[in-house]
Amino acid sequence: MIILNLLFTFILSIVFIKLIIKNATGFGLTDVPNDRSSHNIVTPRGAGIGFGGAFFISNFIFNFSFFIENGLVFLSIFLVFLIGILDDNKDASPKAKFYVIIIATLLVFFDDISIYSLGNFFGYEISLLYFALPFTMFALSGFTNALNLIDGLDGLAASVSIIILSTFLYIGYVNEDELIITITSTTIVGLLAFLFFNWNPASIFMGDSGSLFIGFIISLVAVISVQYIHPITVLYLGAIPILDTIVVMVRRIKKGLSPFSPDKTHIHHILLKFFGKKVKKTVLFIALVQSLFSLVGLMLALNSEELSSGISSIIALVAFIGITIFFYMIFTGMQKRQKLIEKLSNRKKRN
Repeated sequence: MIILNLLFTFILSIVFIKLIIKNATGFGLTDVPNDRSSHNIVTPRGAGIGFGGAFFISNFIFNFSFFIENGLVFLSIFLVFLIGILDDNKDASPKAKFYVIIIATLLVFFDDISIYSLGNFFGYEISLLYFALPFTMFALSGFTNALNLIDGLDGLAASVSIIILSTFLYIGYVNEDELIITITSTTIVGLLAFLFFNWNPASIFMGDSGSLFIGFIISLVAVISVQYIHPITVLYLGAIPILDTIVVMVRRIKKGLSPFSPDKTHIHHILLKFFGKKVKKTVLFIALVQSLFSLVGLMLALNSEELSSGISSIIALVAFIGITIFFYMIFTGMQKRQKLIEKLSNRKKRN
């Protein structure tokens, strides 16, 4: 049954995405280039409506009883999916998106899906107690937004998401968690279908209907997985979106700007210049880096008992903090050098 579900999801995603490409203008689903865009022609967007719609329809048909049994989970995902569709079509406000994610978090909290602990350190558990709900809200909204922020190059968000979801699929398989397996597997095949249309040069973008939908799903399965793995492990499994968000926001705050102000200083923007504007090479490099982080995360996940009982958890946390500082220094330095080169190049042109 699961094979039929996955095959149906894949085919339905392709059919839906083709329909969106064909009718994008009529649906109001076009992306007009601006000064932050990596493309220079009007391109259809909203492919997330296609693979997201396939996700719900296929799970409803092939896993009806399971779908109803986990109704609050699927409803929470659907709400985030809806605000993404609205944003693609009408440009929803950041506040509206944030409120919807908070409501979605409350729904899964009522289904007993929450971060109740930060894990064991030296054999002592750091319980969140009354802070469990607000911390879960912070984690879900933070990562959902983080994935949305890396959706800036053809194939990037989809490739990174497939890698991250695959690691959680493995964790779900090892622990025989049907919810994780179902959600991750059907999302992965939908994204694989989408990549046929989104690989550079892209014929359609996923839009917020896709990036918010995927970001929320990844953060949701991460929260569910915390019952099997140490919370520190999640930092490695979702490293690229997390590191990019931290680095960019710290840089903006240091400049006296809002951490949410849009710009072209993300890791993928800097690497795109470094690789001579070669999108495919940039995406493959970032995907490779995420794969390496995911392998480290899986190693930590497979040794979760050792991670909780000894100094390993502290080492893993300190190592990730060190990696974050390293990323900040490297990419801030690269950005400054690129700005200097551009300034010198413009000066030569004027002379």
